[in-house]
Amino acid sequence: MSNSYQHLDAVDSAILVALQEDASLSNVRLAEKVGLSPAATLSRVRNLEKDGVIEGYAIRVNQEKIGFGLLFFVSVQLSSHDVDLVEKFRIAIRELPEVIECHFVTGGSDYLLKVAVKDRAALEDFLVKKLTPLPGVDRMQTSLVLNEVKKGTILPVEK
Repeated sequence: MSNSYQHLDAVDSAILVALQEDASLSNVRLAEKVGLSPAATLSRVRNLEKDGVIEGYAIRVNQEKIGFGLLFFVSVQLSSHDVDLVEKFRIAIRELPEVIECHFVTGGSDYLLKVAVKDRAALEDFLVKKLTPLPGVDRMQTSLVLNEVKKGTILPVEK
């Protein structure tokens, strides 16, 4: 799998747009949408998967409907950028199921975490008992999400 940019033709772009909008499309329905035969469409999808353009398929779950009432971001600054410490932090953060996303960022902090928990008690537990003790954590700043103005996973692929 290559991390380099891959040029997409109009059909591949249309496939990506359609699958980002609804990954549960059957191959036949996808073929209708992009104007190819089902066999040709399946071949294109498999190639996009093989080339790492399509990394996987997922569903979106309404977090509040399953009891995860709090969404927040945590900026984390490490005490050092020692290679071993950074790797230990990254390994540990991957083990925390509350962490939905973890990004290595520029600016005043080192990492930005997107985290979901059930309630305020779970938020406190996460911050005090799970995040603070991780290797290298020096400072944290938490921002509670009041309202998700835009939520999505769709990249603006040109058709």
